[in-house]
This record gives sequence, C-alpha cells and structure tokens, in this order.
Amino acid sequence: MIRKVWPLVTAAIALGIDAYVVAGVLPSIADSLATTVAVIGLGVTAFTAAYAVAGPLLSGRLTQGSTARALLIALGVFNLGNLITVVAPGVGIFLGSRVMAGAGAGILTAVATATAAAMVTERERGRAMAMVTFGLSTGTVAGVPVGMLIGESRGWRWTMALVVAVGVLSMIALASRARTLPPLPRTDGAPVFGVLRSGRTSAGIVAAFLLGVASLGLYTYLLPMADSRGLQGWGFALVWAWGIGGVTGAALIGKPLDRYGPRALLLVLPAILAASFATVWISSAPAVWLIAAATWGAAGWASVPTVQQALTQDRPAQAMPVIAFQMAAMYLGSAAGAALGSSLLAGGVNSVDLAGLALIPAGLAMVLTGWIGVGVRPARVRETARVRACETAG
Repeated sequence: MIRKVWPLVTAAIALGIDAYVVAGVLPSIADSLATTVAVIGLGVTAFTAAYAVAGPLLSGRLTQGSTARALLIALGVFNLGNLITVVAPGVGIFLGSRVMAGAGAGILTAVATATAAAMVTERERGRAMAMVTFGLSTGTVAGVPVGMLIGESRGWRWTMALVVAVGVLSMIALASRARTLPPLPRTDGAPVFGVLRSGRTSAGIVAAFLLGVASLGLYTYLLPMADSRGLQGWGFALVWAWGIGGVTGAALIGKPLDRYGPRALLLVLPAILAASFATVWISSAPAVWLIAAATWGAAGWASVPTVQQALTQDRPAQAMPVIAFQMAAMYLGSAAGAALGSSLLAGGVNSVDLAGLALIPAGLAMVLTGWIGVGVRPARVRETARVRACETAG
C-alpha cells in the first residue's frame, strides 16, 4: 500500500513544512524586507486563510476532469507561490505569494487524502488516509527544524527553497504515477456546502477546529510553558518529543482504524490529549513533561485520520469536500489557538496556565467526537453488512 500512496505522502511533507516554517524565520524575513515581525506574521494568516477557503471551494471543481491533473495543478500553484516567496523583493509580493501557496496547499490536502483513500480497498482506507497525515506531521516535525537551521546559516530564502525542492520532487513523483491515480466521485454541480447539512459532518468539522485550537494552537507556546516551569534546558528535547510522538501516532493509527473502526478512538484520543495537557499543567518534572509532550503529539495527529474515517467511511463519494472542510477547520483552529494564546499572555496569564485552558476546547471536542462515535457502526457490523451485500450481488 505504501508503494501506491508514497507520492501523495511526499506532497504532504512539503505542505507540513510550509504550514509552519515561516513562523520559525519571521525575524530574519522582517529584517530582509525592512518591516516588522507583526507584518510578516500576516503571511502565516494569509496562508491559513487561503488554505481554508480554497480547499472546500475549489478542490471538487479541479477533480472533475482528472485526478492527476488536479493534483499537479494544486502542486504547481503551491510551488509557484513558494518560489515567489523565495524571490519576493517586498512585503506586498511576499504576502501575495503566501496566499497563492496556501490556496494550493488547501486544494492539495483535500484531493491527496481523498485520492489515497480511493487507491486502496475499504479495509485499507484508514491506513491510506493516515499516511497522508503522516506526511503532514513528518514535514512539521523534521522539515521545520531543518528549515530553521538552514535559515540561520544560509538565510530564510534558502529555507523556502527547501519547500520548493520537496514540492518539485512531489510533482515529478505524481507525474510518473499519473496513470495509476483513480478518478474521484463527481460532484455534478452539487453545492460544496451541502455536506454541512449532515449534523455528524458539522459536528466533526467543529471538533476538528477545537482540536486544532487545543493541540496545534497550544504547541506554539510549548517553549514558553517549559520556561515557566524551570525547564529552559529541555526545550529542544520537548519539541522533538512532541514531534516524534506525532509522527508515530500518525504512522500507527491506520491499522487500528481499519481493524476496529474509529468509534472507540473518537473518545479515547481526545481524552488522552486532555490528560497530557493536565499533566503539563500540574507537573514540573522533565521526564513527565517529555512523556506528556510525546503523548500530546501522538494523540493530536492520530485524531486527524480518525475523524476523517468517521465522517467518510459510509459515504466515500463525499470524502473530498468533507476532508477539505475538516482540514480547513483544523488549520483555522491552529491559527485561532495561537492568536488566543498571544492575547492571554499579553493580558498577564502565566504561560503554563495555557495548558489548563486548553482543557476547555479539548473537552468540548471530546463531547462532539463521542457523539459522532455513537452514530458510527462498529467495524464488525460494517464487515457483516459488506459480506451480505457481496453475497446478495453474487
């Protein structure tokens, strides 16, 4: 299966790097373009906003002709946006390029995940979608620190050139496998917002937003929280613990999803996430923080394909718009969580108390995912129904 979806995973790695790497080189970009960090920070907002809008609105239209064409167009827009970022002479062009890259990323995430699910049998859909999430988490975990190191030694433009290089490699890989990519279900002009009429889908999208606020939003302040607990020397280890946990969670969640279904995991993963926040909030022991950070990363990233599976397993024809809305909500939640954390810190809140406050969105997400899980048929029931359908057809 990995051999089938690896070009999509490579594309997801490029997206994972680009979504967060700019935040790590903000000061050097601001100095280079003779402006402030706050202005360059708008580039992160521009990327996220374009991602959230383009994914749901444009992904379905692009796939009406050819899946491979849609993926290559999305990657082309993404790569062109990043290439313009590399050579941007001023703030205006820089911000415009981030909008372009975000639009390409939003479309690509939805189409790549739906394509991965369509390339395998029903029994492997969880693993296929988890592999795309694995690419996103790997890009964030490994690519961002490497990009920051490149930025410190060679300059931020070389950091963005890394994203372009990975993106071009993805285009080559996808072009070589274009004939093997399956067509995706046609929407036939159906309103993209029609999927939101389902209460379960809407609840899942809200849950994705809340998980983004809690997990990715709080991650922005991992180092300040550690400093507040006297763990200044453990920052690098904690970042890597979170990252390794995230990659591991995304890589391993696929098989349990396919074997047991998402029902139990919809409640267990948000509960584990909340427990890791509570642990960070009340403890100051380095070993405990390392375990909590790894668990936090694992539960946060593993929840992404779990929610995807829950929302699409009974209606694969609507997988792409549902995933587009879910991922848009997650990244919007990440941006909202980071902004809220900044406001709270400016208002005098102790940084480590952000972990306690993150229990609120995590708890609300757990309520929603638990409700979604009630309506999800267990894997054993679904398998029985599939066998009966095959026998009837035979």
